[in-house]
Amino acid sequence: MVCPQGHYICDQCHGMRLFEQIFTQSLAYEQDRDPLVIAQKLLSAIPLPMLGCEHALVAAAALMTALKNDGFVNAGAAQVREAMQRTARQAVGAFCGLTGICGVVVGIGASFSVILGAACPKDWETALTMRAVAVVIDAIAARTGPCCCKAFIYTGLETAAALLKDYLQIKLPAESGAVVCRDSRRHPHGCRREICPFYERGAESTV
Repeated sequence: MVCPQGHYICDQCHGMRLFEQIFTQSLAYEQDRDPLVIAQKLLSAIPLPMLGCEHALVAAAALMTALKNDGFVNAGAAQVREAMQRTARQAVGAFCGLTGICGVVVGIGASFSVILGAACPKDWETALTMRAVAVVIDAIAARTGPCCCKAFIYTGLETAAALLKDYLQIKLPAESGAVVCRDSRRHPHGCRREICPFYERGAESTV
């Protein structure tokens, strides 16, 4: 990460302490089964920058926590952390620009991989994880211009919930109308406003 004045921020410092904050806070939402709602609560509770790959950790934590609260056998606290750790190893600063893949997709892919036990020797587990990633990145790509990590989290989680229902018959409540973004004024490249389904209609937040 480099600012306009040329100052460099390493990946470790850029996300310092946020991993544990996101993990610990996500486990506090024991009653929530909607991953979008969990994500919005995390974004409200933890001071994340407007853009950045820390949002990939939120996506993984929100999806895994929703599955844990729903009673899914392969989604305990240890699996929440595992999905976040896998995400953190990949989704580093400027990941989307460097690779063409949004870090949120990595977080959701890691979550599917953890709950399915995907690995090279496996068959349908790995195939299903890859298909899920392909669908999620396509959904996110439809909401670029400019990119917005907040919108990408909600889009990715909404899509992931639909895939869990189709692939595994896991029915998580995940309604886009349940969340409203209040960060539009913070976007350094300009909010998409009414084009975004999560935009707060009427007045923008002064935050």
